Amino acid sequence: MKLLHIDSSVLGTGSASRALTAGIVARQLTLHPGLEVVYRDLAADAALHLSPAHLAAWQGQNVSDAELGADITKGGAFLQEVFDADIIVIGAPMYNFSIPSQLKAWVDRVVVAGKTFRYGPNGAEGLLKGKKVFIASSRGNVYTAGSPAAPFEHHESYLTGVLNFIGLTDITVVRAEGLAFGPEAREAAMLKAHEHIAAMAA
Repeated sequence: MKLLHIDSSVLGTGSASRALTAGIVARQLTLHPGLEVVYRDLAADAALHLSPAHLAAWQGQNVSDAELGADITKGGAFLQEVFDADIIVIGAPMYNFSIPSQLKAWVDRVVVAGKTFRYGPNGAEGLLKGKKVFIASSRGNVYTAGSPAAPFEHHESYLTGVLNFIGLTDITVVRAEGLAFGPEAREAAMLKAHEHIAAMAA
């Protein structure tokens, strides 16, 4: 079995989402001995934002720009890693009510018509099946249903929606929120998230 571990926080060792993805991966290694882990740090090695040059290259025009060529190769690797993975762990902090732009750039490489989804007589169909996804969600405020900030939540809802669109419907969200409410609130939120991780079964 293969696990794809993705981090996207720019906070390094101070990142809550990185701490949670590390915990999830450790738990999966305990549950699945021999699991092969592939790691992507999107903050350290992000894909470029899509451009007209990308579209031209995908339409068959020659790529003469070395940076663009390397980025297209990287995007292909992102896609292959998703195909190869049995388990996907995504670290997704909330930045300005949504996911980091580095993670959005990854999404733009793996949501590909004809590869991870297709259109048919009944509309769109996701093509990725039989994979388990864990999202490590970290948020400074509280955005869960019923909270005053809930209308601003375009974070977990976006990410789970786009993953569902490509066929990834078996998703577990491990959430730590209210992290900006002070040290005690942060500690309590992280403890609750780690308890969720520890309770995971195979």
